[in-house]
Amino acid sequence: MDIKRFTVKSAHNFKLSNFKTDDTGNFSKKEAKKLLAKNKEKMFYLQDKLYAHDRYSVLIIFQAMDAAGKDSAIKHVMSGLNPQGTQVTSFKQPSKEELDHDYLWRTNKALPQRGRIGIFNRSYYEEVLVVKLHNLIKYQKIPSEFVKPDIWKKRYRHIREFEKYAYENGMVILKFFLHVSKEEQKNRFLERLDNPSKNWKFSSADLKERTFWDDYQKCYEDAIAATSSKIAPWYVVPADKKWFTRLVVSEIIVQRLSKLKMEYPTLGKEELKNIGHYKEQLLNE
Repeated sequence: MDIKRFTVKSAHNFKLSNFKTDDTGNFSKKEAKKLLAKNKEKMFYLQDKLYAHDRYSVLIIFQAMDAAGKDSAIKHVMSGLNPQGTQVTSFKQPSKEELDHDYLWRTNKALPQRGRIGIFNRSYYEEVLVVKLHNLIKYQKIPSEFVKPDIWKKRYRHIREFEKYAYENGMVILKFFLHVSKEEQKNRFLERLDNPSKNWKFSSADLKERTFWDDYQKCYEDAIAATSSKIAPWYVVPADKKWFTRLVVSEIIVQRLSKLKMEYPTLGKEELKNIGHYKEQLLNE
């Protein structure tokens, strides 16, 4: 699969409307499921190598409108990973303690250590999305002299510099925007209302946020354009068909991790010399 078609390469004239939400790349659902299964096997091997190599860490970020499929993408794509080397963190409304720190503090605490994969269900990007759209900056206890009209441009710069810092310390950053249409979101909300087992997923707040659809699209466009870089690009993934979303996400992860220069550790000369002795000792027990 050519993942370049989902990659935001340049901020110049970037528009979400140029990316299809219902794209399936000429794959059938059956074919996509088979390829996803193969990718999950590859991911398991790559994760094992990542853990053993113990030099890189991987941060996978999912951002999207409500009901775009973040939870199901994490569940289905990452199900083949070893949970001992994987951590998933969901970010909700900031707590009082979190508001007493800088806005990157709570996400910094959850960054994956070397050899591990960290998955963020929402992330520090909420600080230039919902916080920006609803002017929640006033609740963040920032000294007034720093709350100027250019604060969002500064936050984009903070994020770019933070991601560069993380990259230069061995962190691979994969950022997925699951691009769902307004009509498909409506259908998924209706499904949640019609299905008793999914009622709990619906909130009246979802309908309120839906009224800001166009504003959110603009916020996402601004944030993606300002923070997509060569070292930490954004991937705009079609999300109307969940089975294709999962395939694309898995393919990007596999392709990116396959490019890392990772090796399994080797034994030292002395230990290699004594392998026969160790084996003999065990066999003679």
